[in-house]
Amino acid sequence: MIAEFSVVPIGKGESVSEYVAECIRLVESSGIAYKMNPMGTVLEGDYDEVMSLIRQCHMRMMEMCPRVITTVKIDDRKGKKGMLESKIRSVEKHLGKRVEK
Repeated sequence: MIAEFSVVPIGKGESVSEYVAECIRLVESSGIAYKMNPMGTVLEGDYDEVMSLIRQCHMRMMEMCPRVITTVKIDDRKGKKGMLESKIRSVEKHLGKRVEK
């Protein structure tokens, strides 16, 4: 499965990059495949592992902030792996070109 999540600390000002960096440290130490984007992070792996990692990120932010909003989008497709790349490649195939990254 893949899941995109975003953890937003409330009450910490306009720039939250230090909080994003803290979550990315947790993501990297987990060993779960991921891609960060400007609006969140996409994880790919086993449901329980992915959801556990999202929970860890949320709980870490709760240690650092008085209020946190966490959003999660899940794409769970039986028997599919490598979706972090294959979904993009499929769109590129229809476009007839690589998508700028």
